[in-house]
Parts: sequence; structure tokens; C-alpha cells
Amino acid sequence: MDKSGTRPSLHSWLLAIRPKTLPASVAPVLVGLAVAYSGAGNVAWIPALACLAGAMLLQIGSNLANDYFDFKKGADTPDRLGPTRVTQAGLISERQILIGMVITFLLATIVGIYLLMRCGMPIVYIGLASIAAAILYTGGPLPYGYKGLGEIFVFLFFGPVAVVGTEFVLTGKATFFGGLASVPSGLLCANVLVVNNLRDREQDLRSNKRTLIALYGRRFGLNLYLINCILSLFAIIALLSVKPSIWIALPIASTPLFIRLYQQISRSDGRALNPLLGETARFQLIFCAIQAASLIPTVR
Repeated sequence: MDKSGTRPSLHSWLLAIRPKTLPASVAPVLVGLAVAYSGAGNVAWIPALACLAGAMLLQIGSNLANDYFDFKKGADTPDRLGPTRVTQAGLISERQILIGMVITFLLATIVGIYLLMRCGMPIVYIGLASIAAAILYTGGPLPYGYKGLGEIFVFLFFGPVAVVGTEFVLTGKATFFGGLASVPSGLLCANVLVVNNLRDREQDLRSNKRTLIALYGRRFGLNLYLINCILSLFAIIALLSVKPSIWIALPIASTPLFIRLYQQISRSDGRALNPLLGETARFQLIFCAIQAASLIPTVR
């Protein structure tokens, strides 16, 4: 039951799951799938779908954990600028959101057991590290999201870990090419957090949540967003040097999209950044989908 004594509605659970953030977990799996296909010429689709399901479950679990732990630490208040947090709003109780988080991570573990039987112990290490990162972002005595490390961990787990992990599941190996291909996904996913922290920087400071942008200001955040986009394009150019093919350059065609998005973000603040956070997540998915498509014609 929630605070009103009624069962949470489906709408409340959707608010907790935050579907608009899920492109962040889909994008790196698409790239990892394409990297595997470009190297092997084929992929096993059931393991590929398991990778996608596992990544999405970890993302949902992270969202539920973030809702729960931010509320427990007092970071979510009634004057919050972002979308509704269900625990703070009383739509879902603390106990219910905690149970939802545990069930979600258990489902991710079931997917992980299947991948373990296929790929061996490395998947266990990846899975445990991913669950720990999801919980410790805002949970535990030293949440890294409160210590200015959020963007780094997002880059690692939505870039190299997700892309190379998918490549490993599908091919049994992790390659330098896969690691390089993972860079844009990680950087562009970190930009989703950059927009979130731009919006919340003043409230974060009041809540003792020391994000990079809360510490160094709005201009720092805008510069970080721009640098991440530029480095993503440089990563594509680096991929060209490893596997020369005009197809590899296709993601560069998305440059006008990120310029327009950066201009909108630089002119916005507070609640006006909410839709641009979703647009940033969509841009990551679009960029990575183009990148994945660009790798298909390079199959050996």
C-alpha cells in the first residue's frame, strides 16, 4: 500500500521505472551486437536478447534504487524540479519500492545465470559489478553519485562494460575495436546525467549532493556536455583508422542534431531542461543505432 492506503497504480510504477531513460541501456547493446556481427558475420539471437533484457532490468533496478535511496537521504524534496519521484510523492511506499528493486535485480540475476551457462564466470563479475554500481550510485554509506563520480561510472557501465560485455557474450572474446566502439555510447549516456545535474545543481548543493556540476557550476556542465559530444565524434574517426570503411563515418551525420540540442540546453535551465533530458537520451539511442547500422556492411 502507498501512503493513501491503496495499491500503487500502473502509472505510478511507470513513473518509478522511468521508461524515457531506457534508451540508455538499449543503445550500448545495439553497438555491442553490431560489433559482434561485424567480426563474426552472424550472432545468436537468444543470447543477444538476453543481453538486452539484462541491461534494461539493470537500468530499471538502478532507477528504483535511485528513487528509494535519494528519498532516504533527503535529496528528494517537494520543491524538486525534475519528474515526480514516487517515494517522495507518496505514490509508492518505501517498502514497496524496495521490494520492486529487489525483484528487478533478481530477474536480472536470472538472465545472468543463463548467460553464465553460456559464457562462464566473466559474466558473473560483470553482473555483480553492474548491480553494485546501480545500488551504490545513491545507496550505501559513500554513494559515488554524491561524490562527483556519477559521470565516470555511467561512462564505464553504459560504454565499455555494456558494449564489450555484449560482444563477449556473442563471440566469446573482447576486442580493442569493441572497446573503442563503446566510447560514444558511454559519453553520450553520461550526458543524460549531465543534463539531470544541470537542472538539479542548486537543490543538490542544499542536499549535500556534490555532483561535478553542483561543485563547478553551470558553465562547467555545458562544457562537459559539449566535450562529450565532440569526443564521441573523434571516437568514430578513430574507428575509421582501425577499420577503414566509409560506412563507419555515418554517425558523423548526426552532428547537426547534437548542435541543435546543445544550443537548446545552453538556453534553458530548471524545469525547462526536463524534456531536453529525454531528448539527450534519444540522441544517444539515435547515434548508437546509426553507429550499429554503420558496422553491418563491414562484416568480414
